[in-house]
Amino acid sequence: MAILKQVKSKLRAHPLIAAIACAGLLGVVAQPVQAQFGLGKVIDSAKKVAAAASYTDQEMVAFFGQMSAEMDSKNPIATMSDPYGQRLAALTKGLDSYDGLDLDIKAYLVKDVNAFAMGDGTVRVMAGLLDEFNDDEVRCVIGHEIGHVKLEHGKKRMRGALQKDAALSVASTASSRVDQIANSKLGKMFDDVMTAQHSQKAERASDTYAVNFMKANNYDPQGCITAMEKLAKLSGGGPSIALLRTHPKPAKRAKRMKKLIEEG
Repeated sequence: MAILKQVKSKLRAHPLIAAIACAGLLGVVAQPVQAQFGLGKVIDSAKKVAAAASYTDQEMVAFFGQMSAEMDSKNPIATMSDPYGQRLAALTKGLDSYDGLDLDIKAYLVKDVNAFAMGDGTVRVMAGLLDEFNDDEVRCVIGHEIGHVKLEHGKKRMRGALQKDAALSVASTASSRVDQIANSKLGKMFDDVMTAQHSQKAERASDTYAVNFMKANNYDPQGCITAMEKLAKLSGGGPSIALLRTHPKPAKRAKRMKKLIEEG
């Protein structure tokens, strides 16, 4: 899927204070500070950081909902008349909600071996993954992605993306002002928040969450091990394995999950 690409970003602190201190000490401030150091831009960036930190959970869910709607508009969704839609509905029966999160689980008719979940409860599984994995292996992947949501990995990334970029527009109504992600920014926001590589610590935490998810729903946790083993075999070629571009080595993950299951 063309929109799924790995994007790496890093925030850097602006050296404004140090620069002003040095310039003042040497007596070389020959022009207004705002012109020399771009103070207006720094203040603007500070406002973005403060604004992103102040958004409520409900507002963050609304941002995820907007991204979900955008993704759904750009990808073919399997309906209940489609075998992929039927199978996913059957293997996730009873999963309308989990761990306080209302879930909306659907399949995209795209060939990538991948899945994602968002803070509004959206869970999307690619047809390529359904082709390669059995039911419990699919469930484990879903549990892993829900883990990223419940452990707030996605929310932290969303805040970082909002801090980094002027991504918001304002939709005014008669009674209120509502912040939204600008339409032109939605694709990049999805890349920054959903498809860039998580830290090793975050991936381990979500793997642990997935094992517990399997046990809590009376699914076979061995599906987690076989899913990772299958990914390891697929890594040599075949279909587009998006999971391998953004996740740690599957053989190592399989070994760790096996240990978690054995230790209870």
